[in-house]
Amino acid sequence: MRLTELLERLEYETIQGRSDIQITALVNDSRKAGPGSAFVCISGAVSDGHGYVQEVAKKGAAAVIVEKDVEAPEGLTVIRVADTRYALALMSAAYFGYPAEKLKVIGITGTKGKTTTTYMVRSILEGVGHKVGLIGTIEAIIGDETIPANNTTPESYTIQDYFSRMVKAGCDCVVMEVSSQGLMLHRTAGIPFEIGIFTNLGEDHIGPNEHKDFEDYKRCKGLLFKQCRIGIANADDPWYKDVFRDASCETETFGFKEGADLRAEQVEHISRPGYLGVRYHVAGLSDFDVEIDIPGEFSVYNSLTAIAVCRHFDVPAENIKSALKVAKVKGRIEMIKVSDEFTLMIDYAHNAMSLESLLHTLRDYNPERIVTVFGCGGNRAKSRRYEMGEVAGRLSDFTIITSDNPRFEEPQAIIDDIVTGIKKTEGKYIEICDRKEAIRYAIRNGSPGDVIILAGKGHETYQEIKGVKYDMDERVLIQEILEEPGE
Repeated sequence: MRLTELLERLEYETIQGRSDIQITALVNDSRKAGPGSAFVCISGAVSDGHGYVQEVAKKGAAAVIVEKDVEAPEGLTVIRVADTRYALALMSAAYFGYPAEKLKVIGITGTKGKTTTTYMVRSILEGVGHKVGLIGTIEAIIGDETIPANNTTPESYTIQDYFSRMVKAGCDCVVMEVSSQGLMLHRTAGIPFEIGIFTNLGEDHIGPNEHKDFEDYKRCKGLLFKQCRIGIANADDPWYKDVFRDASCETETFGFKEGADLRAEQVEHISRPGYLGVRYHVAGLSDFDVEIDIPGEFSVYNSLTAIAVCRHFDVPAENIKSALKVAKVKGRIEMIKVSDEFTLMIDYAHNAMSLESLLHTLRDYNPERIVTVFGCGGNRAKSRRYEMGEVAGRLSDFTIITSDNPRFEEPQAIIDDIVTGIKKTEGKYIEICDRKEAIRYAIRNGSPGDVIILAGKGHETYQEIKGVKYDMDERVLIQEILEEPGE
């Protein structure tokens, strides 16, 4: 296609060459540049694409898209835009023929709840005949194909590629997690969201390579509600009005508060050995009872969010109820049957906020003991270790501190930092560095009425040590432990 077609929704300046040339491919990785390609120069945290102009020219690239001055060889078209990340998003949409305009796109943003809610929405809509694509933290789902995820919200080119493949696979809608990073880096720019959802906001993802402060985090979350037709917000979240301050969409709310458009009432916890769940009544814009095989208040929020979305697809209440009853998400309060006497679950809780929320939820079920097995990732902020240690010590009856993804740090050094946090509490704990040994200890010492949480790994099926990812799936480890002689 012609370069002018790729640029048709952008303001740009032709610095050198001609803009009406034919383009064979659109790339933002210099290694993928080839004859006739257009290379978009992205200024990244690690490298700057503007430094590869000479290299891509030698490979035969026909054009480069820049936001800075560059030295370019004669014969190479140079197009200047205000922001190359934004340009990549709109050019990618054009390159794939604007596939999002052939889908109903549902975007979910928030600190917690994005992943579970996407699967709930997909389960409900598929149950009434929609073919639903999914893009999220765990994977992308395109028809019968699943693609493991590297980022919660992929690069814009990848998103548009996925959308295109979804259209070809017969999908009529897609539900996707939209991270604040994805919004900040324009990965979702130009996508006409049918529905945008705000789940909640907590102080996370703030640091040198993420958001400079909480205000910036809030601002980025709010960007979604400038590009969707309908915005659905958690009215109970203290920051929801800040996030929606500049929204240009129709707005609905959900929550427990009386003023919410869609409300959860008469919440009841359900508990028996090996099983925890919740039931409640949906009031306001809908009127029916729901039961979910996932415990806790946040499960109420997640399912209420899914109901708020699926109302707009005219899904009957009975279909919503049956789909929510069976909706499961790998590594999100995933219960694994190991005993008739106690409950064991795997959860992705990998920071203090998510761990505290999970432990408070489980305390509502009045277990005999909460036993928490967790570690922390290496080469990440030490503060997370102290905070998680303190939360585990304060809210668990017993903690087994183990290894997570040590990366390039020594596992014991990470454990020592966690112990620093846990010692601020009266919490009982033990250190078992090998994660399989830690899980074995938890299972073999489980008592009637216990709830055991394996926190931090969730859906992950590897352990990263010294730059190498080794196979390690907690579900496999549990099965191996159960099959050991004498068990």
